[in-house]
Amino acid sequence: MKHEGVLIVLSGFSGAGKGTIVKRLMSQYDNYALSISMTTRAPREGELDGREYFFSTKEDFEKRIEENGLIEYACYCGNYYGTPKDYVQKMLKEGKDVILEIELQGAMKVKEQFPQALLLFVMPPSAEILKERLTGRGTETAEVIESRLARASEESEGIEQYDYIVVNDVLDECVERVHRIIDCAHDAADRNRAFIADMRRQLQKFSQKDTE
Repeated sequence: MKHEGVLIVLSGFSGAGKGTIVKRLMSQYDNYALSISMTTRAPREGELDGREYFFSTKEDFEKRIEENGLIEYACYCGNYYGTPKDYVQKMLKEGKDVILEIELQGAMKVKEQFPQALLLFVMPPSAEILKERLTGRGTETAEVIESRLARASEESEGIEQYDYIVVNDVLDECVERVHRIIDCAHDAADRNRAFIADMRRQLQKFSQKDTE
């Protein structure tokens, strides 16, 4: 029985470690494909266009919106982020599990278009540890860190809309837990309607023969 891939939305507070989890999944397992997001924010040191993000101008991004070329998009901390549609659909049909690393607002838009999408929210063990992780990056100003913590407080109001939460305390354990959840999602009844229907038809044929 060949499965179509699972569309996975992986969200979490900035600093919760979701990017590291995605990198580990991609390096340890061969069934994943990462959907590269488009953004209007400036690249950070070491980031390359087409690898971490597709970096775009605001004008080009808004043109993509008008052409319905994005699965979802949202504005976060003054910048646009969005998910190009064609690549995601192609990978799913090939049986790849496609990971979208996006925030809560975008996740809800994905769920509207893809009701079978699996929504996971990565959390730190505590708010204090989250603050320590953001500070430890050394890449953002105190003002930006304060903004990200305020945003995390807002996002905490919507976590219940996700299918699962995953606490990122010990990284290796967290990665394995995420992989197990995704693996089990392939067996969800709602993702196997064709197989169930085929089984039902076969059983009905046996039943008809028994009554002849």
